[in-house]
Amino acid sequence: MSSFFTASASQKKRKREDVTSAKSVKRNRVATGDSSSKNLKKKPAKAARDESISGSGSEDDEAPRKVNDEELLSSESESEEETGAERRLRLAEQYLENIKGETEAVGFDAEDIDRDLIAERLKEDTAATKGRLYRHIASDLDFSAAIKTHFRANTSTTTSIAVCPPYVYTVSKDITLTKWEIPAPAKPLPPQKKKKATTKPSPPARRRPTKISFTRGNGHESQNTLKYQHHTAQILTVAASSDGKYVATGGADKRLIIWSATDLKPLRVFSQHRDAVTSLAFRRGTNQLYSSSKDRTIKTWSLDELGYMETLFGHQDEVVDIAALAMERCVSVGARDRTARLWKVAEESQLVFRGGGGSEKRRSARKEDLTNGEEAATPKTVYAEGSIDRVAMVDEETFVTGSDNGGISLWSLHKKKPVFTVSVAHGLDPPLKPDEASAEEVPDSKVPAEPQPRWITALATVSYSDLILSGSWDGWVRVWKISGDKKRIEQVGVLGKGVDEEKSGDVEMDMKRTAGQDEGGGSVRGFVNDIEVFERGSRGKDGLCVVVATGREHRFGRWKTLLGKSGAAIFEVPARLAASTPGTNGSEPARKRVNPADVGSAEMQSKI
Repeated sequence: MSSFFTASASQKKRKREDVTSAKSVKRNRVATGDSSSKNLKKKPAKAARDESISGSGSEDDEAPRKVNDEELLSSESESEEETGAERRLRLAEQYLENIKGETEAVGFDAEDIDRDLIAERLKEDTAATKGRLYRHIASDLDFSAAIKTHFRANTSTTTSIAVCPPYVYTVSKDITLTKWEIPAPAKPLPPQKKKKATTKPSPPARRRPTKISFTRGNGHESQNTLKYQHHTAQILTVAASSDGKYVATGGADKRLIIWSATDLKPLRVFSQHRDAVTSLAFRRGTNQLYSSSKDRTIKTWSLDELGYMETLFGHQDEVVDIAALAMERCVSVGARDRTARLWKVAEESQLVFRGGGGSEKRRSARKEDLTNGEEAATPKTVYAEGSIDRVAMVDEETFVTGSDNGGISLWSLHKKKPVFTVSVAHGLDPPLKPDEASAEEVPDSKVPAEPQPRWITALATVSYSDLILSGSWDGWVRVWKISGDKKRIEQVGVLGKGVDEEKSGDVEMDMKRTAGQDEGGGSVRGFVNDIEVFERGSRGKDGLCVVVATGREHRFGRWKTLLGKSGAAIFEVPARLAASTPGTNGSEPARKRVNPADVGSAEMQSKI
């Protein structure tokens, strides 16, 4: 008896059927209309169902694999065939669809309003990516209606201030670091039902910041530098990281100390600087820190590793201020070397911008410029720039500086000299007395002393916007804006008072204010040593909060002592109310209309 196991190997091989003959037979049957083929087609339903069930397993196992392979091949071929221009166009169309979805969710149905919103969003996103000025908010804020709140602790002159909403950190000359919490701005109460006359009115909302914690150093521990983890001399500067984890302070004891922002516990003490640490700045959105010092150097630090990175050399005098934004670069000013330097840290290079010009040009009026009965004017006094003391970045390509001659200068990376300078921005001090202006034992009273300009002691900007804030000791925090062409600085007003009401340049008022005789002469008394600013709400829709550090003395010395309070002040600047336009629901304020012709759609599409 033959079996599969006893059969020879030649018999075990399967014979391949003749496929061609089978096909020809089938064709013949179809052509001749053989009834047997019809019988083959008409199978019982049960048998067909069993056959489909039994065969589905193998088919299902193979089908997905084949489809996936085909899809992968097709997607790979499509990606290979798609050019760079087609890919950019596809991404741009997808981006526009996303923006249209957002605008439709807001509820604006008008086509022109949607087009303006999309154009404005495109312009802002492109400018933000490139780090350029793209927000014009100076005209949207009511600075004359700013509400001031003063707060202080039992400390000496406040030298610097740092903000990480809702917290504020202040440092002072008596080696104190203090943490405050700023309350949210008071909102109008909803209308209430009438109550009895005996009911007490609800207390007003708290406006004064709350003191959370503080830490104070000891000047007697100056010899114990290895174990003592605190400052032993005046604290000159403070900075807070954007994530709210770290606070950094630098002082006249050559120390840079990193603190935990939650409980003000020291984490690390650095002593690499060889002189006083004058200014600190965090790179926006990171924990990379820049520090400047009187030893003419700038050092970079990484707080993620709590370590030192590198040192930047170049200044010929004390580096007194530093500023930074999102890119890996910073701007510093070198006091009496009269230079501002932009450091490209990643590229290990620097750009030098040289000041030293006068804020007033000495010239006499020409005869053709004089009207009838007018005499030629005497030459104006030239106030030479002896020191650049303050710097603040507007965007990655523009920054402003403040000098000891009262000038505020606008700079651009494409020009080595100032684009524009505001002269004597905070007015003049009254003339000195003869015994103060002369070194003689018996000074000559016939030699008149000239008024001197007030220094720019504080400077701040709202990043990537046209808003600038400056401070001195004239009693006001002044507000400026950059023109649309970025070639001028224009005065907007002062915090808490309209520009038309102020008597700018009045020497008699300046004399009274400096001598302390004019009690209501300004919103801030004493030196404005530092200014910090942050926006309320999303993109500043609820206004602006300005925090000012004040003191009776300048932060670096005691050359001048004024009447005033040492502490800080908060200015809540409300946003201007805009009338609603037709096509909106009435409750939404009118959005600023953007002319599509000004957007440069062709250039924008080419950039995308």
